[in-house]
Amino acid sequence: MLTPAAFPSLALRANKETHFLRFDVLGMPDAPLTIASITAGSAGMFCGSCMRDNTIARAMHRAGHDVHLIPTYTPIRTDEENVSDQHLFYGGINVYLEQSIPGYRFLPGFVTRWLDRPSIINWATSRGIETSAKNLGALTLSMLRGEHGNQRQEAVRLAAWLADSVKPQVINLSNMLIGGCISAIRQRTDAPIVVTLQGDDIFLDDLPEPFKSKSIDEIRKLSEQVDAFVVFSRYYAEYMAQYFQTPLDKFRIVPLGIDVADFPLETAQNRPYAADAPPTVGYLARLAPEKGLHLLVDAFLQLRQRPGMQQAQLRIAGYLGAQHQQFAEEQFAKLDAAGLGDAYKYVGEVDRHGKIAFLHSIDVLSTPTIYREPKGLFVLEALASGVPVVQPEHGAFPELLAATGGGHLVPPGDAAALATKLAEVLADREASRRLGMEGCLAVHERYHADAAAAATIDEYRLLLSR
Repeated sequence: MLTPAAFPSLALRANKETHFLRFDVLGMPDAPLTIASITAGSAGMFCGSCMRDNTIARAMHRAGHDVHLIPTYTPIRTDEENVSDQHLFYGGINVYLEQSIPGYRFLPGFVTRWLDRPSIINWATSRGIETSAKNLGALTLSMLRGEHGNQRQEAVRLAAWLADSVKPQVINLSNMLIGGCISAIRQRTDAPIVVTLQGDDIFLDDLPEPFKSKSIDEIRKLSEQVDAFVVFSRYYAEYMAQYFQTPLDKFRIVPLGIDVADFPLETAQNRPYAADAPPTVGYLARLAPEKGLHLLVDAFLQLRQRPGMQQAQLRIAGYLGAQHQQFAEEQFAKLDAAGLGDAYKYVGEVDRHGKIAFLHSIDVLSTPTIYREPKGLFVLEALASGVPVVQPEHGAFPELLAATGGGHLVPPGDAAALATKLAEVLADREASRRLGMEGCLAVHERYHADAAAAATIDEYRLLLSR
């Protein structure tokens, strides 16, 4: 198990209230930093990782730091103000062509760079591109090989631009899967390199062999050149240290954070509801097997059989990709076959305004992921709205709920246990509102974007002071 002693920087800053102190308490310099934050677009989808990166970059901007949020693969898509740079590296079209067409990577830049224009990339992603790990094994391995892979010129171009144009004091990659550029960057700058881990293992575990094993081997070698890894839970630090065979003392735990400006406390405190309104369960995530929609549907079918729950409603929001259309239709068909066609509603993909309205329309949120979730932004968003959650007891959820309150845990993969807990929460609406407000206060006090950004900046300064 992790202890504060396993994390020297965490032990220095720990206290009972916030688990971190501002750096000026330690007497360290508080001057603005120049930061290169390299994030990964997700083919036109709302992506939790790039949305989190954008939120933290905005908060760092507010604190006076010079942050360059640099997209790779595709432009990022976010439901907040997008602060990413116009420069795009490792453009998805060129990366694919470099992998697929012999000799393409030797073409001069003026021939290929036009394919990295955001308008071209956005047009291509609107037509649908492959993002499943099952079909990207060779490309993933080549990318991780950096200067020895088919995308060598992409790594060299990014490293040169960072060194010549940005001149960052710190470089932060949003995942290790884009880490093939690390060696090239090391040759051009001595800035500390930080990698935020937000689900790399989930993608890697889905790669077919032999690409999975070879990709993990490449990452383990690259990890030796990383100065620190940022994670959001002790669970994920322990797990990824073992997964990458990397010393545990390289890991830094910072709080996950969301921008609470659109989630005012007064709104959560005064969230109206009619006592006779049907109790409503919400799901907010991609409609995909790994997010556990099928488990929630099975639990909802059982919930409707519980005393007092005969009028319960289910509301579903999130992105539905073509590859998961059949899966979603199967879930809706189960509800229809049970005669519950009027008891559920899929509201589609929601923007910022739609998300807030959705959260205000439900009494409890549950996204029972099959995988061990490393973040859980949707938990913070629900709690910030005063909505309690019921989540599986794995991944980051136990620590997140222990720190914030505002929810319950159930055994993973157990639809019956999920139905029972949902019924308990919905049966006492006043108690559930109090539970939601407990979580709401915690998010507003300790899990807002400014706190997360400040803790991350503290870690950067520790690296710079070495």
